Amino acid sequence: MWGGRFASGPDAIMEAINASIGFDKRLAAQDIEGSRAHAAMLAATGIVEGSDAEAIREGLLTVLSEIETGEFEFSAALEDIHMNVEARLSTLVGTSAGRLHTARSRNDQVALDFRMWVRDQCDALDEALVSLMQALLEQAEAGADWVMPGFTHLQTAQPVTWGHHMLAYVEMLSRDLSRCRDARKRMNECPLGAAALAGTSFPINRHMTAEALRFDRPTANSLDSVSDRDFALEFLSTASICAMHLSRLAEELVIWSSAQFRFVKLSDRFSTGSSIMPQKKNPDAAELIRAKIGRIFGANVALMTVMKGLALTYSKDMQEDKEQTFDAADNLMLALAAMDGMVRDMVPQQENLRAAAASGFSTATDLADWLVRVLGMPFREAHHVTGSLVAMAEAEGVDLPELTLAQMQSVNGEITEDVYTVLTVEASVASRMSYGGTAPEQVRNQIARWKDLLEVS
Repeated sequence: MWGGRFASGPDAIMEAINASIGFDKRLAAQDIEGSRAHAAMLAATGIVEGSDAEAIREGLLTVLSEIETGEFEFSAALEDIHMNVEARLSTLVGTSAGRLHTARSRNDQVALDFRMWVRDQCDALDEALVSLMQALLEQAEAGADWVMPGFTHLQTAQPVTWGHHMLAYVEMLSRDLSRCRDARKRMNECPLGAAALAGTSFPINRHMTAEALRFDRPTANSLDSVSDRDFALEFLSTASICAMHLSRLAEELVIWSSAQFRFVKLSDRFSTGSSIMPQKKNPDAAELIRAKIGRIFGANVALMTVMKGLALTYSKDMQEDKEQTFDAADNLMLALAAMDGMVRDMVPQQENLRAAAASGFSTATDLADWLVRVLGMPFREAHHVTGSLVAMAEAEGVDLPELTLAQMQSVNGEITEDVYTVLTVEASVASRMSYGGTAPEQVRNQIARWKDLLEVS
């Protein structure tokens, strides 16, 4: 490949550190599609004969078939997917294969292949996110008016609805979806034709190859084209935030499925047992999702670190861009599929959710609001009165609705029987009618909104 400059071949250790075929063979489909488009353009512009271009294009289809069926023999001595494909093409079509690399470098070739692969991952991520959002919407619709505790600091705060809690994750994932779609738009420029770094003197048609490969346009600067890995970094950043959201939901499923909470039952399909304790049903899928964020975060940090000190344009350091991106994409897609399955299968325990919502003085804020609204009390004073009533209830070992009117009036004599109308958890959630609030009516409005949005998208 580059033997004309060198008197001897590389050392075995050099070959081992230099070769990337062990992982970049995953780019085979993109590499061949890009080469076929390049060959067609070379013929259309008269740079190579049409017969040579046709032989190249047909030969590349044969190579792709051999790779897909497992017949292809990859060689570390040929370094990467590009040279492995080209070498096999030479065997199939002879000297015509040598014309394929006209007006092209491995620098713009790998930039193209990798960008196309990441673009494909964005499309797969888009589909997986929509599916999980739909699964959460189904759960939300089933329990739009089921009451459960809302938490701050993992302490009971105020009653909310199951549907509202599910919709919180729909909102998070919708931002992941938006980031994914935005990133895809930005990466959809074609670097092919930038050649090594300066462009080419051949009369190529970069708009033709960009259109053939479903890009919006060719990249506008050849130096940036071969040295840019922003598209991979943006994908990894999006993947990291998405994985963090999945990890938060996974943590809740671990907590909720415990014997201490009993908020949900997870299906056997996404649980495991113990080798020694026969009663155990472990939420291992959720735990593994929770753990995978470390790998995905690590991939993001690793590629940022690789790129941070590189002068323009291409350096061999950039060969380290793929393995972590491949790993992050694989693990994110696996985590999304597992979470999708768990969410669809899980069975919320409505009675346990309500019982938990009714404990821990969860309607204390409703009591304070009643004091403000009905008695005209300043909120800070209402907060103090309510705190005193909570302390009384705690000392008596009861919850707020179980205090007698006489006990309440011992703290503030203006409190009337009407206060009990706001102290049930159902009344609490029904009152939260502000836009985006937990009231069942608001929850159903948001469910309908999201159904329409996802159908359009």
